[in-house]
Amino acid sequence: MTKKERVEGVIAALDREYGTDLICYLDHETPWQLLIATILSAQCTDARVNIVTKDLFRKYDTLEKLAAADYDELCEDIRSTGFFRNKAANIIACAKQLVEKHGGVVPDTIEKLTALPGVGRKTANVILGNVYQKPSVVVDTHVKRISRKLGFTKESDPEKIEYDLMKILPKDHWILYNLHIITLGRTICTARSPKCEECFLNSYCVTRK
Repeated sequence: MTKKERVEGVIAALDREYGTDLICYLDHETPWQLLIATILSAQCTDARVNIVTKDLFRKYDTLEKLAAADYDELCEDIRSTGFFRNKAANIIACAKQLVEKHGGVVPDTIEKLTALPGVGRKTANVILGNVYQKPSVVVDTHVKRISRKLGFTKESDPEKIEYDLMKILPKDHWILYNLHIITLGRTICTARSPKCEECFLNSYCVTRK
């Protein structure tokens, strides 16, 4: 089986299993809320982030309030997401830049987004895909691990994996691929004990048991 055939087979199987609706797992009402939630999601589950942001976005209901937040107080507000000190510092700095340099509008380019404190390519691509509907490949831990298992990339650096996937995935599935692989990684192809015998992609997996 060629890589092209494997990619086509995987995409078709994912679509059959999970559908083609675009779903964002992080609760938000505005672009800046999704940006903050994505920053918080680093090394943290979406479920935990949604619990934290439910109160956080009620307390800081404008970007201006978040930009003016007390550092120590914000640390306590987001403590349960882990790495809360760095996240609090980045969130305040990011909110300030959005207010002062961008008029409160979340940028719509990878260059401007990654220039914001605490925003890497993964976070930027989440915003581009979910807010601006711009085709983007989000490389999280699930995408990194499973893409390697499927033989889609041999790289370990997220940015290099992103470029590899952009070359082989159809553009209309760049965003969807991430959503599908997250679901697969959480339910079947788990990191610690993958259920290979139950996986509907086992015939395409180059590392299957």
